[in-house]
Amino acid sequence: MGRLTWAAIPFDQPVVMIASGTVGFVILCVLALVTVKGWWPYLWREWITSVDHKRIGVMYIGLALLMLVRGFSDAMLMRSQLALAAGHAQGYLPPEHYDQIFSAHGTIMIFFVAMPFVIGLMNFVLPLQLGVRDVAFPVLNSVGFWLSAAGVLLVNVSLVVGEFSRAGWLAYPPLSEIAYSPGVGVDYYLWSLQISGLGTLLSGINLTTTILKLRAPGMGYRQMPIFCWTALASNLLIVAAFPILTATFAMLLLDRYCGFHFFTNDLGGNPMMYVNLIWCWGHPEVYILILPAFGVFSEVVATFSGKPLFGRRSMVMATMAICVLSFLVWLHHFFTMGAGADVNAFFGVMTMLIAVPTGVKVFNWLFTLYGGRIRFTVPVYWAIGFMVTFVIGGMTGVLMAIPPADFVLHNSLFLIAHFHNVIIGGVVFGVMAGITYWFPKAFGFTLNERLGKSVFWCWFIGFYLAFMPLYVLGLMGATRRMQHYSNTHWQPLMLVAMAGALLILLGIALTGVQLAVSIRRRELNRDVTGDPWNGRTLEWSTPSPPPAWNFSDLPPVGREDAFWAMKQQRGTAQDRKKRTYETIHIPRNNPTGFFLAFFAVLLGFSLIWRIWWGAGLGLLGVLVVCLMQAWRTDGEIEVPAEKVAAFERLHGLKESVV
Repeated sequence: MGRLTWAAIPFDQPVVMIASGTVGFVILCVLALVTVKGWWPYLWREWITSVDHKRIGVMYIGLALLMLVRGFSDAMLMRSQLALAAGHAQGYLPPEHYDQIFSAHGTIMIFFVAMPFVIGLMNFVLPLQLGVRDVAFPVLNSVGFWLSAAGVLLVNVSLVVGEFSRAGWLAYPPLSEIAYSPGVGVDYYLWSLQISGLGTLLSGINLTTTILKLRAPGMGYRQMPIFCWTALASNLLIVAAFPILTATFAMLLLDRYCGFHFFTNDLGGNPMMYVNLIWCWGHPEVYILILPAFGVFSEVVATFSGKPLFGRRSMVMATMAICVLSFLVWLHHFFTMGAGADVNAFFGVMTMLIAVPTGVKVFNWLFTLYGGRIRFTVPVYWAIGFMVTFVIGGMTGVLMAIPPADFVLHNSLFLIAHFHNVIIGGVVFGVMAGITYWFPKAFGFTLNERLGKSVFWCWFIGFYLAFMPLYVLGLMGATRRMQHYSNTHWQPLMLVAMAGALLILLGIALTGVQLAVSIRRRELNRDVTGDPWNGRTLEWSTPSPPPAWNFSDLPPVGREDAFWAMKQQRGTAQDRKKRTYETIHIPRNNPTGFFLAFFAVLLGFSLIWRIWWGAGLGLLGVLVVCLMQAWRTDGEIEVPAEKVAAFERLHGLKESVV
């Protein structure tokens, strides 16, 4: 069994054992419930083997919500430890456990919460907005999701078997090299991210191809919705940046497993090269996350102000400018590393420059709202809260783009506050707006509005309580990654930050309550029109939820806001009655992604513990599954025209009541 022994299970750490025991008990209860209810055939047929982009998008978001709870539990541990560990008090987390917690928190929140959230939204929405029936490569879409789920499973196994990395969420060498981290923690980190990163790259290729090659008749680039433009920029960045991450991790793995010296302290290794490479991926990654959120806010603001997006062309230009400039700012992450004044000045100027197209977007949203008949729904709350919060985060980012200021603020809690300011205020707020906005399209009923506003206020107020004190603490000299501090004057601000984290926790709990209440009262909030918000883009022209084929016939598009234009032309209902329907081909369910994920987990776990026979078995399984998929010929099923017509008569678009 390689290095795997009973000593790998941390029986001597009660916090870990209680947490893992609770998670295991919940999983066993869920499995027992599914078995007793006889739901396995349904789950296998409708979800696990589905290649429908809508179901895959929902599964991505469900995975992200689960991991949000997991990652936020780490955040609560850190905040409570720092609220207690002042002066002579040492808190309740030993340093080696605390190091694992902050490493796991960053890794999970970026790779397994933020990424699945935005990829899930793009998966669900893009084909509907583009007026097409599915993504370009449906099976590849399923494979991408299940590889991401495999990475999630490996990260969570580290909670029970072995340990997680103590080298931070980006695993800088030489700390992550075998000399300083001889355990399996860094290996868990590397293999889980290699597997999930491959899934993300496949999704990026798939969605880019979908946008560039599959659009409704007449939909040119000028007619594409803004969310499609921001998704295009995001997925172009995935295709360009994730191979850098894969190659960088591969070199670090060669250092650890084969005695290479890419990033070691000796024999010609250069740890700074790793820092360059990881941030060549890392800063575009920030825009991979935030650009789809920008697209969500563009859709929300235009829909709920009842007018077209102001400055549409400038919005597209700003999006693509961010896409290009995001590759020219990575060195601002290590101004203090001695690159020299000229290099620092160039990257400082580029960092300030990239704030310009972002500012253009904010003004476009404000001018869209100005003079509109605004409906203050939950998505609009998130949008306005985003604009206030993100502007503050952007200003602190521009401040740190000044190299002399960064020399003071680098590696302090000021940096942590800035990063959470833009990620929570941008990505999380954007995702929450998007989920609320498109939820009725996915499930056929709207979410509870009152509870949705409560969730927003918990996140909004909780964020300011949790992270504004960190700006002050950073200016006072508090550094990141500290498990204990001797200056007791910092403790009151730490307690305020803890209170903010508790308020965010309440917001997460209320999200669960909101889902439960909305499901229980779904008949009262049923979306019978397919267009509950009086939307402007093509997804609202389909029933809620849409059929597997999305569109009975592909809608012709001649201008922006295609569905809005259709609604202005009365008589669509009469046209619908005269329509003739054709047989539609949709992709058949496929278990390839699930089986690939199973063998990828076996391969990754075996490599982590040096179980070479298990690694060989996992690799063989991956190859066999890929060969079986390559020889499949039954990739599609037919939906007869009569079935399409019957569905359309029953669920066809009705006049909007908004």
